[in-house]
Amino acid sequence: MLLIVWLALTYLVAAFPFGLWIGLACAGIDPRTAGSRNTGATNVARLCGTKYGAAVLVLDLLKGYLPVVLGAALSDSWFFLSLVGISALSGHMCSIFLYGKGGKGVATTIGVFLAYSPLSALLAVAVCAGVIKRTGYVSAGSLALAATLPVALLVTGNAAYIPVSLVVAAWIAWRHRENISRLLAGEEKSWRKTS
Repeated sequence: MLLIVWLALTYLVAAFPFGLWIGLACAGIDPRTAGSRNTGATNVARLCGTKYGAAVLVLDLLKGYLPVVLGAALSDSWFFLSLVGISALSGHMCSIFLYGKGGKGVATTIGVFLAYSPLSALLAVAVCAGVIKRTGYVSAGSLALAATLPVALLVTGNAAYIPVSLVVAAWIAWRHRENISRLLAGEEKSWRKTS
């Protein structure tokens, strides 16, 4: 029963739309109505400034990291902790406070996998950063991160979390489907461009 309560609490806390709250409180901007119309760190940074985007990034990352780390005190079962990660991502990406809408899940995914396997997460983040630096597209880096996680988990000996990483990778790809279309059409907005 306690484990079920933890999953529900994880969803609820992860559903807090920090990007929306910070955008409104610090810059008077609703990120759902401007830019990419997303409450994630990238859009908040573009609309409100880098420091606000960084704050959203950290808070969204903690949504994934803390529930898994604290949940491990209740049970070290990989299956339970996988469900905790899914609950955190569900809260962030399908927030009850945003009527089922939410972010694209990249920062929260990083937090979840930092808790599962720090080295795997850091390898995926390194690939993500490299792709962004080379292409200029945050969306391409995000997709690369999602695709790298299962491989990184295998290489680092954390195969138990490969199933959840595959689910997460598919979910992130789905949430980035419009970005994928724009990338293929050569219409995606680069972070290097100011207009």
